[in-house]
Amino acid sequence: MKHARLGVTGAMPCTVRDMHQRLTPATIFFLVLPPLMWSGNAVVGRMVIGMVSPMTLNLLRWCVAFVLLLPMAGKVLGTSSPLWSQWRRFAALSLLSIGGYNAMLYLALHTSTAINVTLVGARTPVWMLLIGRLFFHQPITARQSAGAALSIAGVLLVLSRGDWLVLAQLHLVPGDFYVLVASIAWALYSWMLAHPTPESASIRAEWSTFLLAQVVFGLAWSSLFTAGEWLLTPAHVDWSLALLAALAFIAVGPALIAYGSFGAGLKRAGPQVAGLFINLTPLFTALLSSLFLGEVPQWFHAVAFILIVAGIALASRPAPR
Repeated sequence: MKHARLGVTGAMPCTVRDMHQRLTPATIFFLVLPPLMWSGNAVVGRMVIGMVSPMTLNLLRWCVAFVLLLPMAGKVLGTSSPLWSQWRRFAALSLLSIGGYNAMLYLALHTSTAINVTLVGARTPVWMLLIGRLFFHQPITARQSAGAALSIAGVLLVLSRGDWLVLAQLHLVPGDFYVLVASIAWALYSWMLAHPTPESASIRAEWSTFLLAQVVFGLAWSSLFTAGEWLLTPAHVDWSLALLAALAFIAVGPALIAYGSFGAGLKRAGPQVAGLFINLTPLFTALLSSLFLGEVPQWFHAVAFILIVAGIALASRPAPR
């Protein structure tokens, strides 16, 4: 079997088989934390709809993250940094994640509920498998297919609210399309993380430098999208303590903590398994929505959680030697 270089923080080469042996408690922690943070991001993004326009919110969020990262990783911006020779790669990474994925999410929340946004985004594991097979020549195993099927079944259970006939009457809104595009972008982003170039090894050595390298280009994309928003739509910002608190949370939790944690977990488990953990986001969103938005979780959320966890456990089982 050929070896593929994996990891965002200078990981040693590992094989597809090795990736299925790394679901340790630490790996589980790294991969559970991002869905929890991102579900909070969806809920908070929904709560501040009337306070700030979506593209502007995304730009402000990453401006705060940039300021927080600068003291820790500012050296990556130096004139002698290898970042500038790799600028095309980091521009693409930031477009798929910071500039594109997050902007699409906040835009979607203007027409869709927090739970529905995360449910549509739960198709990400399927895109992970397909993109890995089509563009990175990674085989799709029977366990991965069965695990993805169980995970998607859990998502559909929540989407149908326990009544499968509801799916036939499902009414999609524009926000659901935005999330679909965003989930494809995130899957491609994850595979690019798993296949870094040797030239970027020093940037990957620390999570803060790697993230700041993306944030720099992400701010450029976000500024471009925000400029278009202010030119073409009635964009606005209504400053308040509530908005400042929301910005602080989404800059620290869903941005810094979640991105660093997801990169560490993806390095250990690989994109296929890491993608399945994203399907925990709808369950966490349902719980948080019940606390802050009045969207009360139901019995089918518990059943969906069991299906999603079973899918993760099945897909991450070690392959027979």
